[in-house]
Amino acid sequence: MGFQPIEDYGVIGNMRSLALVGSSGSIDFLCYPSFDSPTIFAALLDPEKGGCFSIRPQLDCGRTKQLYLPETNILITRFLSECGVAEVTDFMSILSDDKSPNEVVRMVRVVKGAIAFSLCCDPRFDYARGSHTTTVEGGHATFTPSSSGCPPISLSATVPLQEKEGAAVSCFTLQAGETATFVFGATIDEPDHIELQHVAERFDATSRYWRDWIAKSNYTGRWREMVNRSALMLKLLVSQKYGSMIAAPTFGLPEDIGGERNWDYRYTWLRDSSFSLYALIRLGFVEESEAFIRWLKCRLGEDAERGPLQVMYAIDGTKNLDEFTLDHLRGYRDSKPVRVGNAAYQQLQLDIYGEMLDSIYLSNKYGDGISHEDWEDVKRILGWLGKNWQRPDEGIWEVRGGPREFLHSRLMCWVAFDRGIRLGQKRSLTAPFPEWYAARDAIHEDIYKNFWSAKLAAFVQSKGSEQLDAAVLLMPMMRFISPVDPMWLSTLDAIERNLVEDTLVYRYDINRSHVDGLQGTEGSFTACSFWYIECLARSHKLEKAQLLFEKMLGYANHVGLYAEQMGRSGEHLGNYPQALTHLALISAATYLDRQLSKKDDTQWR
Repeated sequence: MGFQPIEDYGVIGNMRSLALVGSSGSIDFLCYPSFDSPTIFAALLDPEKGGCFSIRPQLDCGRTKQLYLPETNILITRFLSECGVAEVTDFMSILSDDKSPNEVVRMVRVVKGAIAFSLCCDPRFDYARGSHTTTVEGGHATFTPSSSGCPPISLSATVPLQEKEGAAVSCFTLQAGETATFVFGATIDEPDHIELQHVAERFDATSRYWRDWIAKSNYTGRWREMVNRSALMLKLLVSQKYGSMIAAPTFGLPEDIGGERNWDYRYTWLRDSSFSLYALIRLGFVEESEAFIRWLKCRLGEDAERGPLQVMYAIDGTKNLDEFTLDHLRGYRDSKPVRVGNAAYQQLQLDIYGEMLDSIYLSNKYGDGISHEDWEDVKRILGWLGKNWQRPDEGIWEVRGGPREFLHSRLMCWVAFDRGIRLGQKRSLTAPFPEWYAARDAIHEDIYKNFWSAKLAAFVQSKGSEQLDAAVLLMPMMRFISPVDPMWLSTLDAIERNLVEDTLVYRYDINRSHVDGLQGTEGSFTACSFWYIECLARSHKLEKAQLLFEKMLGYANHVGLYAEQMGRSGEHLGNYPQALTHLALISAATYLDRQLSKKDDTQWR
């Protein structure tokens, strides 16, 4: 068994965990029971050692088609051949009473013909480092890890199971109209298929949950299907328990095949979460913003070592995310090392304060007002930032080549003071406004004085450099500069000449910048492509923006999902699916649609 391309996977989830389901019918990645738990299936990273849960029809020359049940996160994998048609329906249960079992449900149904199937459920606990014992009784299998830190997992089935080398296997045949059902999750006290009696109810409840949720979207414009799919994807990445949002559900997927740019994204970045919530607010989803702000409030009173806030946290707010490697795994297409944890949590990234203040500002604009205690924390944070905004840092791209004075970090420091001033005045709150105005104006002057290159006629990546950076595309989107300012238009021209290939945008010139301290190359950064499109729209280049946006939609995979990057041949690279990409798609789609419809944009910000 070889590696399936990253883009060959659909995803299912229940806002506690998320599984990747290949078009072959195999679940090849699942961290369980939580987003940041160790994997129990990781064939995506090592087909031999990682473990998987495969259901495969025995069809010669068959074709497959994968799709979502409309307006849900219920995934259907359809197998078609001259011998017949079969479907595997996959979902993770969500019940309306908030007591959902943490389980994966797989329903196999034959539509035409008589089809034989082979099943293999082969979990590998603790990132495939641990051993386990397997017991099978009829249609019930229990996998008990040797390590006391891992809970037992069960598989219940409507067909007989057998044990084979630690896996639960089965060969069965279904006639047209017949169904086999499998429920995989935490063990139950009475293993006589009790959960199987409720599968139909759970399917209906889960379908109803997703449809009711997406029905709250206020977006009715062009590209509704792709926008809704991106919103449904973002919702899957929100922790139902904590309200935090992970950047992606995977780790170790490479930005460069065979290279070392392989990171763990199963954590809550303040930056990504803030941007994601802005995208959801645009669609009318305010509850998610309020839940994240509640989670964020618990961080505001803390003092991280490098400032009042960390770059990222675990979903429950844990600070330590120590990085280590899984050297026993091959890595996706032999891309090593496979990293778990993320040492970037120790970095100084000053831009997070702008994103944090922007999310608080928007939450107050569309939700409840800020409390006195939380406003005191905001004042304390801005007091610290007023003394530290000029410091070099590792920036939005979390470089490992040493700190610099990055333009994007400086820009978002300006945003922090600007949003603090706006919020304080709008809510008639007390604050040292003269100090905040002075800091905001000083940053504004510093950017124009020290980050403008007359040679390039563009704003540059860092102070003293002559390199471009696609993060500059956020300048007009953050309302720092007019999108028709001549200085901005010439910057946009420079970005187009140096970092853009058709509609694909690179973060920076990795061969010239040497800013990240890493070997190898990387693909184009898909979120930057959508930022670029939105900038074109804001600069009144609507026809070009629409053309490139619709071309970018063509780079989505078969179920409308994106990884972090695109390789040279259009293959998906990096962790998948990525929140930052889907939120950038939503932002670009909603802005571009309003402009094309000649709608007033003054309601935003």
